[in-house]
Amino acid sequence: MATDHALNHLDKGIEKAVLILRENGIETIESCQGGNGHAFSEPTVRFCGGKGEGYRALSIALDHGLKVVELRRVWPVLDYEPTGPWWELTFAPGSS
Repeated sequence: MATDHALNHLDKGIEKAVLILRENGIETIESCQGGNGHAFSEPTVRFCGGKGEGYRALSIALDHGLKVVELRRVWPVLDYEPTGPWWELTFAPGSS
């Protein structure tokens, strides 16, 4: 499989989406298949990039048949300070 250590430990329910995005040049930084006991409630891939990167990632995901539910630009607040911004794609459960 992947040579990157983190890629060898992907949640099975989001693995396909992460690999497609990375193979097409999207710098993913976090992912989760979502659900009870997971970091996100829905399947989510978080990634880096400038103003146009979200639209590029959305296009890649749709071109590969992934069922995208939402594209987000987020500034998470950690320790009472905004961080980011990052992009997030969320997917229909069981589709990525």
